[in-house]
Amino acid sequence: MVFPLYLYTDSGELDSAVQRQPNLNITIVEKIAKSIGLWFTAEKQDNENTFAPIDILDYIYAVLYSNNYRTKYKEFLKIDFPRVPYPENTEQFQKLVSIGSILRSLHLMENVSPAMDTADFLVLGTNEIETVNYKGEKVYVNKHQYFDHVPKDAWEYYIGGYQPAKKWLKDRKVRVLSFNDIELYQKIISVLKLTIALQVQLDELVSI
Repeated sequence: MVFPLYLYTDSGELDSAVQRQPNLNITIVEKIAKSIGLWFTAEKQDNENTFAPIDILDYIYAVLYSNNYRTKYKEFLKIDFPRVPYPENTEQFQKLVSIGSILRSLHLMENVSPAMDTADFLVLGTNEIETVNYKGEKVYVNKHQYFDHVPKDAWEYYIGGYQPAKKWLKDRKVRVLSFNDIELYQKIISVLKLTIALQVQLDELVSI
């Protein structure tokens, strides 16, 4: 189930603009504001003394990607909605918001470019995905061709119940990879690598 961050209202008059307001529990927002000493604004402002709905979203996104959080609440997360702890202070909140914003953009594939020396696809061949095997940082798509420099932790990384690095290729079995396909897979591995690196930073900030 997905909950919108904003609700939109329209007075019905021809010359009226559609208004949007945060779809958030004001009691929770006030508690967060009190704990971090910042003013809540309905829209994002260029002011370090304020926070907005998107900041709350990014804070939650960051916490949910913390390995510390996931480990402690592993069983609970299988049966109920995640319970997110309130921020401890301003510094922790702002750091988590920053990392959460980066993660959100990465996972939406916004402005992502393939990283250097990541998932290189250099061997000439048919480009057809026949079998998918991982061996020694190489992801083979057939007997001769492979993506090189794919870290094991990126290859084995789970999002939900799936391993993106593996599933993306297996879903395209017998397909001939185009230039765009190859570049997209390189971006996927790059995103996974960055996600894993950011999770290390999150675990230093989220103590459960």
